[in-house]
Amino acid sequence: MRAVLLVLSLLLAGSSRCRSDDEEQHLEHDIEPLDRGPVFDILASHNVTALVGTTASLSCRVLNLADRTVSWVRHKDIHLLTVGTATYTADARFVAVHYPQTQTWTLQVKSAQRRDSGTYECQVSTTPPIGHSMHLSVVEPVTEILGDADMYINRGSTMNLTCVVLHSPEPPPAIIWTHDQQEINYDSPRGGVSVITEKGEQTTSYLLIQRAQPADSGKYTCHPSNANTKTVTVHVLNGEHPAAMQHGGQLRLSNPPFVVILATFLAFRH
Repeated sequence: MRAVLLVLSLLLAGSSRCRSDDEEQHLEHDIEPLDRGPVFDILASHNVTALVGTTASLSCRVLNLADRTVSWVRHKDIHLLTVGTATYTADARFVAVHYPQTQTWTLQVKSAQRRDSGTYECQVSTTPPIGHSMHLSVVEPVTEILGDADMYINRGSTMNLTCVVLHSPEPPPAIIWTHDQQEINYDSPRGGVSVITEKGEQTTSYLLIQRAQPADSGKYTCHPSNANTKTVTVHVLNGEHPAAMQHGGQLRLSNPPFVVILATFLAFRH
């Protein structure tokens, strides 16, 4: 009898131990993971380049924000710009934007100016606060026509006007050329007039006019859609050098080799 009771005691103890192990494992699954705290999504929070006069947007994506607050600080004067969606600066151009159920907090700089360029920090109200810095570059595109303000070429040669747009974060959607304030018609009966535009970090537009004639003289203006205009005055000569160019000056002929080859190719196409 004593042996039977001992066996029953051992069985009950084993069962109790198994239940305890099962309950312990179940409790481990019910425990919430530790709060690792806010983390910046670096790939979504990067430097920005914007055009003068447009709205520049700096985006800060924060994971595991919980009940913390996001603020924006301008580094150059350690100025608190926004807390949450409230603006803490007299400059109403600075606005914080956040849509519910999203993890992105955006600082908008409306009508951005070159003076707004600099470093901005997205801060989270942890203890101590943590932050992620981004750089804003506000640029103003610059248009240049290569060469002097007055260009002299010989009659019958190929005129090449080269317009370059610099410091633009994106290529201009369009570049229009005008001759004496009239938009150039590339399908005019005159023929031999064409334009080639290469877009990229630096956009270049080549206006090519074959067999230049005195009637082609005048003011040529390059009009990028997102930058200032630039004008050059062209003088088509009948073989003579102008007096102003004879004394120590150098006659500028717009005929670099690659343009001559290009013009010849275009001539065959026509």
